[in-house]
Amino acid sequence: MSNDNTPKTAKDTHYAKLRRAHRDEKAGGAPAFRPRQPVPQGENAADGLVRLYGLHTVRAALDNPRRRIRKMLVTRNAAERLAIADLAALPFKAELVEPKDIDKITGSDAVHQGVLIEAEPLKPKRLDALGDTKLVLVLDQVTDPHNVGAILRSAVAFGAGALITTARHSPQESGVLAKSASGALEHIDQIEVKNLADALGQLHEAGFQTIGLDSDGPAELETSFSGEKIALVLGAEGKGLRQKTRETVTTLARLDMLGAIRSLNVSNAAAVSLYAARKFLGK
Repeated sequence: MSNDNTPKTAKDTHYAKLRRAHRDEKAGGAPAFRPRQPVPQGENAADGLVRLYGLHTVRAALDNPRRRIRKMLVTRNAAERLAIADLAALPFKAELVEPKDIDKITGSDAVHQGVLIEAEPLKPKRLDALGDTKLVLVLDQVTDPHNVGAILRSAVAFGAGALITTARHSPQESGVLAKSASGALEHIDQIEVKNLADALGQLHEAGFQTIGLDSDGPAELETSFSGEKIALVLGAEGKGLRQKTRETVTTLARLDMLGAIRSLNVSNAAAVSLYAARKFLGK
């Protein structure tokens, strides 16, 4: 019988390491260092449906009476965090699954947090349904869904009443956009227009000052505000505002940068501009 209390020598330790290394080599490497194999995204949702995922995104969708949800996949942990006590009581099909089951649909790169829904996309509103808001955002062909989602989040945070986009050259509702918006997709009117210049003209008629953000704008944004209604207009990364848009807005203004970098990502520029506009309107 071996004595477990016998002190281990340096030689014993050395051979133990060699034995472990040999076992790991036969098994294909040390388990702790085996990389997780990525799971590719599965097939797209059925026509007319979008897939949304993430705790904040799904919670906001569940609370939105305008959202028509068809199906939910949720883990036990996510159901608890969403305060869903009885899946059978939900007004749509809901299934308890493992995280890997959702991975097979979204791909392992998506941060789904254990919940996914299939739902009908929200219908964009018309410009004449804008309502009485005093602050709106207008996007001139901003196509990156991550940026648009982040812009939606800032728009809701600063109390903007609507996000106006063009029917073409704008991202459609998707899981990526909704996850970046972190629930904001359900809390703001989205207005889709065919011709942005005509839409800006309608905003002028409705009493809005339209301010185009441009790094070479002649005026500082903070000194450009006037009136009681403001529409901030932002262009795509790199290209900025189109020439027709630049010619149509009331004012071209810049965000002054004091550092070595003279421009911001469009979603960051939107957040800074919204803060400045809300501060002006609050006076």
